[in-house]
Amino acid sequence: MPFTVMGLVPQPTLEDVGDLSLMEGTDGHRRQQAEVGVSYTLWRNPDDHDDPGNLAELDEVTRASLEIDPPWPRPSWILDSVKRLRYRRLPEAVRTSWSSESYAETTLAARLVQHVNHILVNHFRTELGLAPGPTFDGPWRARQSSVNRRATLEVDGVARPAAEIDTDPFVYGVGVQLSEDVVVTVAIARSELPFVRLALAPRGMLQPG
Repeated sequence: MPFTVMGLVPQPTLEDVGDLSLMEGTDGHRRQQAEVGVSYTLWRNPDDHDDPGNLAELDEVTRASLEIDPPWPRPSWILDSVKRLRYRRLPEAVRTSWSSESYAETTLAARLVQHVNHILVNHFRTELGLAPGPTFDGPWRARQSSVNRRATLEVDGVARPAAEIDTDPFVYGVGVQLSEDVVVTVAIARSELPFVRLALAPRGMLQPG
């Protein structure tokens, strides 16, 4: 990737287990955009992983399905992945996005709106009253008119000028323009904000272990 992948600074309530989402776009000849999303396991009580407060809010069908053991052995990495489905997550909490000069949606505001709407439509469908199937528009969507450009966000220990979306009832979003072609955004459920320190650093350099 032609950029440094950013993540939330190491903190007791977050566990980075390498859960990354990757996206790349080309014009048929060269890369026009690339994006890396970082997800985390969230421990509301990091001192006791068995605390019920650390469990994800799953419906009964999903929770029951996690209890089923298939009649064939599964590798340890699959067992670990299934176990983690029981716990709270911050899905794609941090996105680092790069765009070439020719790609249109390169602005911080556009990336931030896109990130917040992605979390909303994929993780708050019930709360938003959305029917199953593709959803492209509606009054639930965050828009660029909601972007406040007077925020700050700590990056590498320094407070940087930032943009935020602080108007949605379910998701909070904030981001900074790291360079002319790189933007980093954060989108997190409001219910989990009390357990997260919103500060960024290069992901590969400061992860524990």
